Amino acid sequence: MDTDQAPGPETKARGVAPFAPAPFFQAMQREMNQLLERFRTQPLASPDSFFDAIGTGAYPAIDVAETEGALEITADLPGVQEDNLDISISGDVLTLKGEKSSDHEQKDADYHMVERRYGRFRRQMPLGFTPEDGAVEATFTDGVLKLKIAKPDGARNFVQKIKVNRG
Repeated sequence: MDTDQAPGPETKARGVAPFAPAPFFQAMQREMNQLLERFRTQPLASPDSFFDAIGTGAYPAIDVAETEGALEITADLPGVQEDNLDISISGDVLTLKGEKSSDHEQKDADYHMVERRYGRFRRQMPLGFTPEDGAVEATFTDGVLKLKIAKPDGARNFVQKIKVNRG
């Protein structure tokens, strides 16, 4: 059979279907097209605008440290005002929600430019335990949120070591 020919009836007879891209690849191609379109339509004014263009501001960066008695969570939320931040725990799930907006105006003899940006985020993370009432301390300073969530007594000793065998 000549390999340069398009699949014909004989291909279908053997049960071979023509190639169709998986939904994952279609979604990935769509995301890449959107990313490239952002670069084409929004010239980069600074290195920070690169990260804005690729959308890293959609979710805050979070660090989690676990001690024997607590989880310590730090979230970087630059540009978010304390009034626009919502922190909640439902069961064993921590939810961080917020929004930020910024206005930038630049005037010169030949032009007047005004840029406005707005974005919302929502990030949820399972804690592995349900904290007791009043067991959460929160501080928010200079765009950095710090949470200290005390573990209930039952959650403190729930570490099970797993032995790994060669084989």
